[in-house]
Amino acid sequence: MPSKGRAGDILATFTRYVAERGYDATNFSDIAGELGLSKGTIVHHFGTKDRLLAALHESYMRRRLAEAALIRDRLATPTRQLAGLLYAFVLYQVVDREATVAFQREVVRLADHEAMAEGRRMRAEYLDLVRATLAEGIASGEFRPCDVEVQSLLIFGSAHWAWTWFDPAGPVLAEQVGAQLVELVLGGLLTRRARLNGLTGAEGKVVQVVRQSIADTTGS
Repeated sequence: MPSKGRAGDILATFTRYVAERGYDATNFSDIAGELGLSKGTIVHHFGTKDRLLAALHESYMRRRLAEAALIRDRLATPTRQLAGLLYAFVLYQVVDREATVAFQREVVRLADHEAMAEGRRMRAEYLDLVRATLAEGIASGEFRPCDVEVQSLLIFGSAHWAWTWFDPAGPVLAEQVGAQLVELVLGGLLTRRARLNGLTGAEGKVVQVVRQSIADTTGS
């Protein structure tokens, strides 16, 4: 979660506005008005709007990397680790909704902007972590041979647009969507489909580990 104090309040309000309106429609005047402070105070803490977006990206990816490390540490096999990461992709739509929507709708700005260099680095680190999990699964014989780079991008692509269609208040739970994503991805990767047993239950051990890992990182 964003740090406490005035800077944390600014970042949290900015994050909510970006999630609701998009980056271009978010401005310092509205943030200052809501928080009862001057635009100069925002500039003092963050400098420019680009730097505020960079802070959003960096704080978001810092949480995701910490959770991914916990998930990999707490689950014993590449199959279970990848299932955990897939569940996490969807659970973020509920547990860290505003930051997830803000990040995903503006992630294209990470592509080449100088201010976003650290966010780009952390996103690449996360992608490498997923690729390492895939490579370990292939090496152990759990996953069939595949192009790890392409497979990782397909996985990210399948989860990235969930903010546009997933409704946290809707009839389908995030865990149920996650279970379908696990079945879709692992169903095509596993050398023995029987390894899916126990991984697609919304209240199973993998989901419990993911929830706890997110809670340990976000305090949610």
